[in-house]
Amino acid sequence: MYNEPLRPQFHFTARAGWLNDPNGLVFFDGVYHMFFQHNPFDTKWGNMTWGHAVSPDLVHWRQVENAILPDRLGTAFSGSAAVDWRTTTGFGEAGVPPIVAMYTSAGGTSPESAGQPFTQSLAFSADGGKTWAKFAGNPVLGHIVESNRDPRILWHEPTESWAMALYLDKNDYALFTSPNLKDWTRTCDVSIPDTSECPDFFPMAQDDDPAHVKWVFWGANGCYLLGAFDGKTFVPEEGPCRLDSGANFYAAQTWSDIPEADGRRIQIAWMNGGQYPGMPFNQQMSFPCALSLRSTSAGVRLCQMPVREIECLREDSVIRTDVALLPGRLLDASAGELLDIEAEIEPWRAKAIEWSIRGNAIRYDAEKHLLSCCGREAPVDLSGGLLRLRILLDRTSLELFSGDGNVGFHQCFLPDAANTGVDLVAHGGEARIRSLAVHRLRSAW
Repeated sequence: MYNEPLRPQFHFTARAGWLNDPNGLVFFDGVYHMFFQHNPFDTKWGNMTWGHAVSPDLVHWRQVENAILPDRLGTAFSGSAAVDWRTTTGFGEAGVPPIVAMYTSAGGTSPESAGQPFTQSLAFSADGGKTWAKFAGNPVLGHIVESNRDPRILWHEPTESWAMALYLDKNDYALFTSPNLKDWTRTCDVSIPDTSECPDFFPMAQDDDPAHVKWVFWGANGCYLLGAFDGKTFVPEEGPCRLDSGANFYAAQTWSDIPEADGRRIQIAWMNGGQYPGMPFNQQMSFPCALSLRSTSAGVRLCQMPVREIECLREDSVIRTDVALLPGRLLDASAGELLDIEAEIEPWRAKAIEWSIRGNAIRYDAEKHLLSCCGREAPVDLSGGLLRLRILLDRTSLELFSGDGNVGFHQCFLPDAANTGVDLVAHGGEARIRSLAVHRLRSAW
């Protein structure tokens, strides 16, 4: 079933129908839950429903029953989920903490909800995410302005209260607090220039130092602010910054309730805009990445790298070390449909270094210190004089990470079945490949 010609083999896609924003990412009892905006009836956007998939490892996903369906209040737009460990909502059964999802009831988006406004609603699961029920008192937050939507909830331990980031209109968001996820007080307004909708809001330790924590306020297109949060008010200190420079990275969200012993902040995004003609499904997710917050020459910045679990898909590897990359001479790095590539290259005398990966161009301009992928570019500072790249290649997508992941590109493409090559060339002078590992991957399906 999951082997159609344009079906990604290690990126999540719905069995059939349309997919967009990841929703309600939560970890509970050894299971990663991923909900997503879903049209079960068509490969075009519409009938917004919360689809649901589960995984033990962020790599192997199993789609299960849809979780939140349209009703008289509207279709089920984007939102988030968290485990209510203290049972502040009163949902669930004794001894079993409920998983609570907050989502937008998108009024006026179906015949059943004609004339209704956009409001915010709750659903909960008392059996670890297997089945879901809607709160009888929905909506829990009424209409504020325009199509206010996409609530992102989190527990704020120092104040022992819930916080919520909500998109309002244009570049504007708001923060709310609640003791129980039902009664909300607006405490702060936030604006992120040049972005809109689908906020995420979470703390990160700078350079892995728990004594230096910054809060990240994130918008749908990957622009974010860094600042301080006291449980009520977010004070921006740096930004807006952008994490990804590619064409297909949108509405990213991070998982809630990952155990402290793991400690990772893991993010996934909708790779919007991909093309899948003739397929029973439409659109795909990015591969999950672990985030970090690093001090760079440009300031403190978010970084992203693929989660380590991808290594379970590696079948065989081609490894090269200390190879001269002569100007104008192609190096056949390997070939394949599914690849995980790790490279450290010393530009040395080369003016530029260029990859061709299944016809997709990646180029580093050593004179301008610019990295480009499929026509888009971003400045890159070399670490120790080395260009460090990580590349994930699937049937219909390429994901590129540079350095510690402070520069990234997510790109979708329509593959040429006859072009499976990976070539590398230097221009204007010799470069040196310090290390190159090309790992062939098997399908996650």
